[in-house]
Order: sequence, then C-alpha cells, then structure tokens
Amino acid sequence: MPRKGMRTILFKPSPSRSPTRSTPHRHTFSDTLMDDNVENARELISKWDASRSSSLHCVDDANLFASDNRYEAQQYLNSIKDLQTAMQYYISQDPTSDKLVLAQNLMQIAMKRLEKEFYIILKSRRQHLDPESVSRTSRSSVSEFEDESEDDELSRVGEDSISEVELVSMDAMKDLKAIAECMIGAGYGKECVKIFKIIRKSVVDEALYHLNVESRLSLAQIQKMDWEVLEVKIKAWLNAVKVAVKTLFYGERVLSDHVFSSSPSLKESCFADITREGALSLFVFPENVAKCKKAPERIFRTLDLYEAIADLWAEIEPIFDLESTSTIRQQVINSLNKLGEAVCAILTEFETAISKFNSKAAVPGGGIHPLTRYVMNYITFLTDYSGVLTDILADWPLTVPSPLPEAYFGSPVSADGTSTSSISIRLAWLILVMLCKLDGKAEMYKDVALSYLFLANNLQYVVNKVQKSNLKLLLGDEWMEKHEEKVRQYASNYERMGWSKVFAALPDANDNQMTAPQVTECFKRFNSSFEEAYNNQASWVVSDSKLRDQIKVSVARKLVPVYREFYGKYRQLVARKEGIVRFAPDDLENYLSDLLFGTGGSGSNLSLSTSSSVSSFSSSSGHSRGGRSR
Repeated sequence: MPRKGMRTILFKPSPSRSPTRSTPHRHTFSDTLMDDNVENARELISKWDASRSSSLHCVDDANLFASDNRYEAQQYLNSIKDLQTAMQYYISQDPTSDKLVLAQNLMQIAMKRLEKEFYIILKSRRQHLDPESVSRTSRSSVSEFEDESEDDELSRVGEDSISEVELVSMDAMKDLKAIAECMIGAGYGKECVKIFKIIRKSVVDEALYHLNVESRLSLAQIQKMDWEVLEVKIKAWLNAVKVAVKTLFYGERVLSDHVFSSSPSLKESCFADITREGALSLFVFPENVAKCKKAPERIFRTLDLYEAIADLWAEIEPIFDLESTSTIRQQVINSLNKLGEAVCAILTEFETAISKFNSKAAVPGGGIHPLTRYVMNYITFLTDYSGVLTDILADWPLTVPSPLPEAYFGSPVSADGTSTSSISIRLAWLILVMLCKLDGKAEMYKDVALSYLFLANNLQYVVNKVQKSNLKLLLGDEWMEKHEEKVRQYASNYERMGWSKVFAALPDANDNQMTAPQVTECFKRFNSSFEEAYNNQASWVVSDSKLRDQIKVSVARKLVPVYREFYGKYRQLVARKEGIVRFAPDDLENYLSDLLFGTGGSGSNLSLSTSSSVSSFSSSSGHSRGGRSR
C-alpha cells in the first residue's frame, strides 16, 4: 500500500481498467521494460536524494544543474519521464503492486531534488537572473530560447555575439524552464510556483526600494509635504518609472513567461503575484500628486509625470496585458486621467492668478513689468510640452468668459494656413489675458507718453519671446505680424504724445521771412520744449535695443533736419544774444542718443540756468555735447 502522505492523485487507476485480484498477472516484455526504467531511475534519483542534504534550501550542497553536471541533469530529467511512464503502466496493470509504491517513492525523492535545484538556481544565479540581464538577453537572443537544441549547446545561433553574462542567464532560464515543466508534469507545480513567487517578488521589492519607490507613501502624507520635498520625490519617480517598466517589469514578464511557458495559468499567476503590489505602488504615486494643491508652479512636474506615463504606455500595456493585471493597467489610466485634469485645473488657476494680479506700483521708466516676464517665461516653458498639452487640451475647449471681440482675440493660424491646435488657442488666450491686465497697469502712469512706452516695451518683450521660442510655430506668422504692428502703434503714440510740443516749437518750413524777435522767440520756445521733453524722459527706458534705436531714429528724422535748416538760416541773426541758441543740430542727436536707457541721461538735467552762449558754438557744426557713444 502507498505510504501515508504519498501523492497518488495523478496516478489513480480508472475503475473500468482496474484488474481483479483473481486474475493472475503474466510477466511480459513491457513489464521488463518498465522494471528497467524504474531501476535505472532509482539509481540516479537515489544518488541525488535531497533528503541527505542538511536543508532543502541549502545552496552549498552539490548542484545537479551545475555546469559540469549538465549531461547528468538531462539524464535525470529523462529518468523522471521514464518513471512517469512506468507508473502509468503499473496503474493500468495492478494499482496495488509494490512496484508502483517504489516508483511513487522515487518520484517524491526526485521532486524534492528538483525543488531544491529550482531554489538553488534562483538564489545562486540571482545576479544573472536580475531583470536587466533577463531583459537584455531576451531582446538580443530571442531565437536562442526558442530554437536551442537540448543535445547540442554549441548550436546556438549567433553565440559569438552574446556576452558571457547573457549565456549564463540563458542557461539559468533554460534550466528553470526544464525543472518547472518536469515538476508541473508530475503534479508538483504548486511547490515550484511557490518558490518562484517568493524569490522573484523579493527581487522586485528590492529593486523598487533601490529606485526610491516608497510603497507606503499615502495620499495624506503626499498632500502634507512641502513642494520642495515633493518635487524631489517626483524627480526620483521619473527616473524610477523608466527603469521599472523597461527593465524590471519587462524582465519579470519575460522570465515568468519563459519558465512557465508550459502552463499559461501558472505563468500569469506568477507574474501577477510578483509584480502587482510593486506596480500599483509605483503607478498610484502620480495620481496622488495630481490630487494635491493646483499651484501654477506645479504644472511642469505634473506634465513631466503625464509625459512619462504617456511615453511608456506602449510598453506598459503589453507587459500587463493579462486579465490578472488589469488593475495595474487601470491604475496607469487613472493616473494619466487625473494628471490631465490637474493640468487643466492648474492652467485655470494660472489664468485666474493673472487676472487677479494686483500691484499698485508702476514700473520705473515704463520698463518690463514683472508680470510680463513671469507669464511669458511660464508660457514659453509650456511649449516644451506641446505634444502632451495638445492631447490634454483636446477635450477641454476654451470658454471665453468675457465679451471681447473676436478680431481682438484673434485665432492663431499656423504657417501652412491650417487651423491651429487647442494648445495654440489656449496659449494665445493666456497672452491676451496678460496684455489686458497690462492695459490696466498702463493707466497708472500720469504721463500718457510713458504709458504708451510701457505698452510698447512689454508687447515687444512678448513678441521677442514668441519669436525666439516654439511659440512662433504655435501662434503663427499672422499672430506675429498683428502684434508687431501693435508695437509700432504704441511707439508712434509715444512719439506723438512725448515730442509733440517739441515738433510744434519748430518754425513752419514755408516761413522764409522771420524777424529777429520772431527767431528769438522760436529758439526760446524750442529750447524750453526740448529741455522739458528731455528732462521728463531722462529716466525712461526701452529694453529692446532694436526698438530703442527705431524710436530714436524716428524722432531724430522728424526733429533734426528741420532744426538744422532753421539753425543754419537764423543762427547768425541772434548770435550776439547770449543764451538764445543753446543747441547745435549735432547736440540734439547726442541728447536723443542718450535717452531711453533708463539712466537719467548723463546724470544731469538740462536747465536754462546752465545755458551756454552762442560763442560756444563753432561756426560750422557747433559744439557737440559729450554724450553716450552710439
């Protein structure tokens, strides 16, 4: 009778085929063959009896699947197949025979040995079975796993191109597969799977730990973190997720599929149980981040998380395409959706922040407003994420909350004339919201000319940012032309409002006959208006050098030639009157050259009390005031 605890499930005889005890059994050739199989198996199995070892999971004992025992290991597996054949034969002939009991005992010993060998390989060759090695081996040597002959290891295709580490990895995987198939076939698959899950899950957990993936980090803990601390963890996650997907989870999928290829249910169970906890911990982190405060400065890391998952989805989906890993796929999708919603919410918060921006102090000299710099830098950085932003914003159409005319808002048009994407419209809208806010800031200046200069400065800064970044591709040439024309209008308005009194002080070009009193009055009026304009604008600034030169050239062209003609025609008429002629034509050019740097000219204002006499001018071109070199 079989001994207590002995497995007989796979070998229970069918009632219809059970022989009766009254029927004498004749010894046949088949009997002899089966007996020989059992005897041959007994000799080899007894030699490698694991019960003689100190412990089932001791890796220091002799290893049947060591490199110098590979032939004997194959013979061992073959003997188990022969033993299974004999057991099936004995069951069909006499399920109570002593020979069946012997065969069953030998099978249990053999399974203990294989269980130990399976454990030894997983432990002792762990460095060659790490996910990176398995991933690299599977990608470069797929044919070796499928086509390699068991009898001729030198028949590997392209062996010279495979590293020694990859060869060891391939051997270990092949041995594990052979043992697993043998144990599963003998009904000992559970023991094999249990060892595999325990060891490989420890590999995954350890790898994620070294990748700084914190499995116990809760939503409440994340929400309480300072942004600086959370940002560090986001950076760590971004580095970890690529390695986890491309190497860790991919490698475990390859290993599970290869070792348990003979049993679809077991390979699925192994991979799912090994990776589920770690994968869920990894992929829930972005969702928890998305649930945190929607501050504008957090959008870039949120986009980094979204982009990382979106880029890896094509690899994540096939790795976790099993029914038992559907929760992992769903978690990835949930994180992606929550991150997209967070980006939309942050953009709304950013727009609100622009609209509510409150600063009571005007920018000195009409320079670039801090709001302009901040918003344009922010939007420019957003263009680095134009791909994912387009996907995110596609389902989030812009709803304009104010009755601004469409002509003012404009619709960006791409270079080829096609309609623009959702991101182009969204960014154009954010710029418009900012420009509207700047219109209000311009009203803080008491001098109307300075308010126009402020608008020209800030819009030129916007145009420059667009011109030098990917924004130009998104907003299009028509948008650029429209806003460049607006800059010119602001500059023209500044010129008109800031220099109109100076232009008006010049004599009419058609007035060819002026008396000495008229000339004196004209010079005095011009001196006064020019000094006033210069002193008023001494601290004004135009940050863009090209725009600054264009403005000064435009003023000079309208001012200097007319004054030069008047100066040349009437200077001698009032030359003896001290203080009447204060500026030579070249002086005007130098003074104009000094303006719009925001430095207060040369450091002193023009004043009637410091007037020079006509004798200080040379008869040809006059004395040139030392000014900023142009």
